[in-house]
Amino acid sequence: MRIEKKTVVVTGAGSGIGRELCIQLLQKGANVAGVDINPIALQETRQLSGVNAERFKEFAFDITDKEKADRLPQEVVDHFGAADGLINNAGIIQPFKPVADLTMEEIQRVINVNFWGALYLTKAFLPLFLQRPEAHIVNISSMGGFIAFPGQTVYGAAKAAVKLFTEGLYAELRATQVHVTIVHPGAIATNITENSGLGKPKNDVNAAQTSMALSASKAAAIILAAIEKNKFRVTVGRDAALLDILYRLNPRLATNFIGKMMKKTLQHT
Repeated sequence: MRIEKKTVVVTGAGSGIGRELCIQLLQKGANVAGVDINPIALQETRQLSGVNAERFKEFAFDITDKEKADRLPQEVVDHFGAADGLINNAGIIQPFKPVADLTMEEIQRVINVNFWGALYLTKAFLPLFLQRPEAHIVNISSMGGFIAFPGQTVYGAAKAAVKLFTEGLYAELRATQVHVTIVHPGAIATNITENSGLGKPKNDVNAAQTSMALSASKAAAIILAAIEKNKFRVTVGRDAALLDILYRLNPRLATNFIGKMMKKTLQHT
């Protein structure tokens, strides 16, 4: 889908990849409806983008609120006149601990944000998109959506659900003008740990993760290029690409390898 002059909805627009997606979409000539639970962060995104409310409109709400999600398409159309794309980017990780130590409240929160939030907004916008000459839905999964990361098992399960939901949606919409893309980012330099309500990572862990991580700006550029090429699936970062290959060749070896890596992380959290 050509991005210029389109109106795209981006969730998690207040920071990280979401913020970079908004800025780069605006630079490419799109209008953006930015969604985030944090209204101040949304204002910062608009200020950084250097545009006014005619190009970037802030919608501050919790994407797990189905009633508000259902109202969003009409609100976007009322402001911009149309809606052509949806990037379900918002997501949170779980506390770094095994399933046995997680509370049901922690589990439900991770699944609600990562899966149900994306599903609510997709369902809300799909009837509108089917009436457009062309539209695009992008769902952000994770490396954890195709390979297990101990200590992030529920997060991975939610992202795996996003993966299969998106692939099924792609198959259902193949004969329509609505394109669908699933994205599997690797390690990206964002503040997802803080945004997930888990506080700041310890310096040694954070430094190690940041040194290996792709910048949010580069990740956003890869995702937008995938939209413009109507790609079905894209991995973001060398780590995601390599793990994808390893998992396809030997799932058990790949799972054991990640298990050893995550054991070191869990010891430092």
